[in-house]
Amino acid sequence: MAVGIALSCTGLSLSGAWLLLFLPGWAATLHGMRNLRMMIFHQCAHSNMYRRRRPDGIIGRAISSTLIIQNFARYSREHVSDHHAAHHMTMRDPTVQAFLVSLDVHPGMTRRQMWRRLLGKLFSPRFHFAFAVARSRSFWNASAPSEKAGALGLYVGLGAVTVATGTWEYLVLAWLVPLVPLFQVSNTLRLCVKHTFPAPGTEVKRGKEYFGSLTNAIFLGDAAPDRSLPPVRRAAGWLRWGSRMAFVHAPTRYLVLTGDTVVHDFHHRYPATRQWADYLFARQQDADRGSPGWPPYKEAWGLVAAINLVFDSLSVADPEEFDVNRLGEVSKRELFAAFDD
Repeated sequence: MAVGIALSCTGLSLSGAWLLLFLPGWAATLHGMRNLRMMIFHQCAHSNMYRRRRPDGIIGRAISSTLIIQNFARYSREHVSDHHAAHHMTMRDPTVQAFLVSLDVHPGMTRRQMWRRLLGKLFSPRFHFAFAVARSRSFWNASAPSEKAGALGLYVGLGAVTVATGTWEYLVLAWLVPLVPLFQVSNTLRLCVKHTFPAPGTEVKRGKEYFGSLTNAIFLGDAAPDRSLPPVRRAAGWLRWGSRMAFVHAPTRYLVLTGDTVVHDFHHRYPATRQWADYLFARQQDADRGSPGWPPYKEAWGLVAAINLVFDSLSVADPEEFDVNRLGEVSKRELFAAFDD
């Protein structure tokens, strides 16, 4: 994040063609934010960062104060009790609530309808404003005094400094742009690949076979061109392969599927493993052993294919089981906080 902020501030101060530094600056800042949220904050919620509750809690609360995300205590409670337990991918799961309420997609919709709804949200100022308000509310409500003090000290201090020095545009462009719209775009795309919905008619909704079937890895890459192709077609194939790796899969990995999110299936099988920092290798080793006691691992290749897989599972899901009206009196404004990963 420090490198990204430095690049953005340099581009703004030099102006002209140097403004192009905003591209790597925003990317680096966003990458740091998402790694803090998706890796460090997440592992702290499982008391798995240093495997000691106190330091993990201190780090988690510091991250929530910096990024203005759901307060650490509430996230830890909901994530472990509802998302990692018997309520996984039920109406009590924040992930399901985010789809039905915040993203407003439902069983019976076609894949095309869901994509139109998703893209409309990503480019909607109203959606981003509501998302930002919900983030602030989910952070502030029931947050620890240390979290409130940390956020107030950071943002009031930054605001005062920028007003006093006349550099408010640096705060807005170098920090708030990655923190709000870019963070929320990444967050929304990440939500759309987390878990598939259970098939209609599924009677047994417990056990490793069931829970293991609801999460897939996302591998980012394309198959290399066939060596048997004629030279011209083979060269064109390598050009396409290189272009997709550089301009599709690499940005997806760096900006959306950061940290261990590409192998989220391994985390749901072993949420307390000490190998969380070596996630890619640990998953492969487990797959090579046959993942004892669990169903075989599954994966989708590419972000779009992974989103299609989730959308298709929601399209055919039981409309009665996933009826948004079953959420009762809980308001949409409150449930918007479920979007916070």
